[in-house]
Order: sequence, then structure tokens, then C-alpha cells
Amino acid sequence: MGLKLEHVSYLYGTDTELLVRALDDVNLEIPDGQFIGLIGHTGSGKSTLVQHLNGLLKPSEGTILFNGENIWAQDYSRKTLRSKVGLVFQYPEHQLFEVNVLQDVCFGPKNQGLSPEECEKRAREALQLVGLKEKYFDHSPFDLSGGQKRRAAIAGVLAMRPKVLVLDEPTAGLDPKERVKFRNIISSLGKEKTVLLSTHIVSDIEYIADQILIMKDGELICSGTEQGITASVKGYVWKCNVSTDVAQKLCNQYMVSNLRNGSEENQAELRIISEKCPFPAAELAEETLEDAYLYQTQDINRIRSRRDENTVV
Repeated sequence: MGLKLEHVSYLYGTDTELLVRALDDVNLEIPDGQFIGLIGHTGSGKSTLVQHLNGLLKPSEGTILFNGENIWAQDYSRKTLRSKVGLVFQYPEHQLFEVNVLQDVCFGPKNQGLSPEECEKRAREALQLVGLKEKYFDHSPFDLSGGQKRRAAIAGVLAMRPKVLVLDEPTAGLDPKERVKFRNIISSLGKEKTVLLSTHIVSDIEYIADQILIMKDGELICSGTEQGITASVKGYVWKCNVSTDVAQKLCNQYMVSNLRNGSEENQAELRIISEKCPFPAAELAEETLEDAYLYQTQDINRIRSRRDENTVV
């Protein structure tokens, strides 16, 4: 049955004049066995949302269900929930604290009441699954590199064998090579369990998510498959080669998803997202998920206002 959110809102500063609605009437269903990609800009509410999924935060309004049960019911065990819905934070050092890596990964299974032998067995299996070499098992987790800390933190959650794995910005701050490694690891995990990956990087989820959710300003504004969301900008993506002066004007008036120097001096190649042709010489281009993401999250009224004020011809 999976996780389900019904009209969930979360408010910060309810007793002050600085009230912030971090989540606003979110309705969401995460079926068993799916890989869900959650994407949005910094401050869109992604981290707040994922911390609701295993009961770290209590909604100000609405209901959260796991396998049909309200996780905030009086007699519901959220300790048990957290062994079934595992959360890996954006900053892995927040989850690492033992004297060495192996003991750190054993901590979750130990809390589940398993024998020392079973704890170590699970820890070693999880560390192998995330690709952390055995030579690091007796190292302090704080002596690891950023990517190695991520692996250890994920292993610590995997060792508890949760039904749902929630990853908050798992590739943030990693170099491109390490990011690709992580995507491959996470993609392989999605074959065995439900995975929700929260990110602001489109390529993290573009080819591996069964369903994609887009958040903006605390609201879930769009959901669907990669193909479905990408199709939402069909006929809205344009490419053109223009002078650098015209390029600057176009950048001021339209959503430009890519700009690079042209093959000739004082020339630029632009990729523009617009419902109407932005420039007489512009041609339609093949749309991508990143184009759709930018279109869905842009301030459309502001873009239209700038375009109407000074149309380039």
C-alpha cells in the first residue's frame, strides 16, 4: 500500500509574525516498489517533506498514512516506522557518530534487537552493496571523504532493511564522477525496494525514476513520468544563433535554459523556453526534462511581463 499524504501542510513560526507555510496542502501517494524522483529548487520544501515520511516532523495539518495506518495515531509506533522507512539526510555527518564505520552501520540493526552476529552480517552486506571497501571498515567515519561518508550513511540505513528508502540530496557537493557512481548505486537499490530521491539536480533522476514530482514554494505543482512531464513543453523549446547584443536582450525577456558562445565572434547560441516564437530566426528544438522543469518552476507572470515590455524583432 505504501505511503500516502492527504492535505499535508507544515507551518514554521506559528506563534510569530514570521509565519512560513513550508508545505501547502500536499497530496501524494508513493506506491510500493516504485522509484520516485522529487525535484525542486533550494527552499521549495523538499527536505521538509521527506522528514514527514518517517515521522521526524509532524504535519501542522493533514494526515500521513503508511500501509493504510495513520502514523500519528496515538498507539502507532514511530520507532517501528523508522525501521521500515529509512531516511538518509543531506549531510551524512549528521548520521555518523560511532568510533569506526562498521560499528556505525551496525547501530541500526542493533537498535532493532538483532544479535551481534546478525548486525555485523547485515552491516558488511550493506557496505558491500554501496561499494565501500573493507579497508575502511575500521576507520573513523569522520576520516572518510564526502562520497565515502554518503556510502556509509546509506549503508547504515540499508542494514536495517527498510521497505522504503528516502534519500535527501544524496549527490549534493559530489564531483561529477562520484555523482555518476551514486546514481548507479541508487538505481540498483530501486530494483529491490521503494526509493524516493530528493534533489535539485535533474540528471539525478532523469533516467531512473518511475515517477517524478516537482515542488515549488511548498506545493507539489507537477507529477508524472519523465516522458509525460517532458511532453508538457513540446513546441515551447527554441534554439537560435544571434549576435551577443540580441542574446542579452533575449536573456532579459525569456527563460533561457542554455547559452554558449557561437562559432563566430560576437555570436551566441541560445536555447529558449517560450510558448511563442521568441525571435524570427528561432527554430523548434527537441525538449528535455530540464526544459520542462524550468518551465514548470519559472515565474511565468514575470517572464511574460518582461517579454511584453520589449519584444525583440
